Amino acid sequence: MDKKEDMVYPSGYEPPKGKDNSMETRKSLLHVILGDHSKEISEDLDTDLFEVMKRRRSTRKFETKPVENWKVEKILAAADTAPTAGNFQGFEIFHIKNKEMKEKLVEAANNQPYVNAPLVLVYCKNPSRVKLKFPKRMLTKFAIQDATLAAAYSQLAATALSLSTIWIGMIDEKKVAEIIGTDLEPSSILCIGYPVKRKFPKPRRNLSDLIHVME
Repeated sequence: MDKKEDMVYPSGYEPPKGKDNSMETRKSLLHVILGDHSKEISEDLDTDLFEVMKRRRSTRKFETKPVENWKVEKILAAADTAPTAGNFQGFEIFHIKNKEMKEKLVEAANNQPYVNAPLVLVYCKNPSRVKLKFPKRMLTKFAIQDATLAAAYSQLAATALSLSTIWIGMIDEKKVAEIIGTDLEPSSILCIGYPVKRKFPKPRRNLSDLIHVME
């Protein structure tokens, strides 16, 4: 592998200057994802990615059972692995534990009651983190994509951990921002918990109708 000083980066994609602690960060991240939870993992973790994709279903009724801390850590760590523009991670995640905040978020999400779930994560765009030489509108677009990918990775991780989720996109962004006390613009809310009833995968449209091959 090339030494850091020999690496060549595209213009605008140079890494920030300063102490390089990326290896320590990566080790910490992998420790969270791969950490030893052998007693729990034997029953609660599915490592077959395609099986996870097949099982993922939106759930609107959750048990009151709380999500274990080690599962929360893995879900958040999964978001940290999502690809982002220039690797600048133009998003922030708000882990909502406060009961009153959850109740207010229900109102800010078109009165969808399932927003008050055992685990509630609000994904916000943060274009100021994206240090690329592009117009502001493009940086905002990158931040939207970053936040969306992070939420999607969290959603798959939750499914792999025998949890269910529902993605909330119908939100009043200003109200959500006020509730959680941020100047950032919320992108989505991910609600996670143990489902009251597990659902079977729904049929999807044929790939021949979905995929357009250009030869």
